Amino acid sequence: MNNEQLILSYFPDLTQKQIEQFAALGDLYQEWNEKINVISRKDVDNFYERHVLHSLGIAKVIQFKKGTRLLDVGCGGGFPGIPLAILFPECEFHLVDSIGKKIKVVQEVAEAIGLTNLQATHARAEQIKDKYDFVISRAVTAMPKFLQWITNKFDKQDKNAYPNGVFYLKGGDLKEEMKPVKRHTEYFDLADYFEGEFFETKKVVYVRMN
Repeated sequence: MNNEQLILSYFPDLTQKQIEQFAALGDLYQEWNEKINVISRKDVDNFYERHVLHSLGIAKVIQFKKGTRLLDVGCGGGFPGIPLAILFPECEFHLVDSIGKKIKVVQEVAEAIGLTNLQATHARAEQIKDKYDFVISRAVTAMPKFLQWITNKFDKQDKNAYPNGVFYLKGGDLKEEMKPVKRHTEYFDLADYFEGEFFETKKVVYVRMN
């Protein structure tokens, strides 16, 4: 199964444009990774599974409605924001990271594949003043600390199946880490949606913020 087929096997309703955008990511990230180390060397060979499909795990939990605004905090080279922006072209994505060279990669990749629903900013989460429906991220820090960064980032009005909040990609045993979090929380095992050893301990964590 080639890389595009891997994505199509789990998301069969992609348009031709989306298929082409996903297909282009592999070469683009390989090229950028040779200049700037945006993803670990060992993950390059498993790029579509460990970065693209992993990011899309959030889309197995929630289908964002048209006009949903999402903030990706600590996006690194663009995950989970870029794959989700491809999948949800009618939603608005704002990717932020404190490392400028990683934001440059995000901007260049987005431009190369014609992503018009995404902006990327070199900033810390605390500097962002806008309001969003959801904050997304991929294991940038422990959840209690992460929630401190983003508590005031949410629009008051809910328009999706889940109230506004956080969708966080995280692995391992989260019991101790999540003990201080006193908000409504749900856990989704990615092994329920995707095959492969990589996903056995991976989860999507939802924290309600409204």
